[in-house]
Formats: sequence, C-alpha cells, structure tokens
Amino acid sequence: MKIFIVEDDRLLQLMLKKMVEHLGHIISGTAVEGSEAIKKIKETSPDLVLMDIQLKDEINGIQVIEILKREIDIKVIYITGNSDNKFREKAKKFGFVDYLIKPISVDILQESVTKAV
Repeated sequence: MKIFIVEDDRLLQLMLKKMVEHLGHIISGTAVEGSEAIKKIKETSPDLVLMDIQLKDEINGIQVIEILKREIDIKVIYITGNSDNKFREKAKKFGFVDYLIKPISVDILQESVTKAV
C-alpha cells in the first residue's frame, strides 16, 4: 500500500515513516503544510493518507481532505494530538478510516491501516 504522511512535526513524521516502512508499506510522500499536501497527494495518488489536523499553514488537515474529496476518492487516518471532539465531528463530515490520538504505537497504526484495505 502507498501511504502519504502529512505531519508538521518533523520528528513525528520520521517516526511515522519508520512505522509505515516496518509494516511493509511504501511512503509515497510527505508534507508539513496543507497547501503542500494537496498538491503532492494529487501528484502521487496514495492509497491512504496519515493526516495530522494542525499543520504549518492556514489550511488544517480536515480542510485538506475536504478539498481533495471534491476531486478524488481518498482514504484518511487522522493522527492528532488534539482530543477535542469538535475536530472529530468536523472530520466525520468527510469520512475517515480512523481517528487516532497521539501518541500512537506501531500496533495501533497497523490496526488502523488494516481497516483501510
């Protein structure tokens, strides 16, 4: 499976990359900003996106998925440090495979990725 990672914390992004590779999947790309993510996801056509909600620019992860879903069918797992239910409710409008609260383990990631297949 080709997985794209959108995470604005470079250390967490690296950890997610290692987990995805450990699970035997391919990293199709990474981004730290919403606008960058939209462009790169369209270019790389991943099977799944691991999406942080709070990003480095004015577009958050939920808005990225909202924009992308107008043009392509994309599966997403949100991985966020924010447990506020208002974000989860907004994310539900556009659908998601899973909604995980950081920190996550490789086992939790594997369970979520399995749901996307």
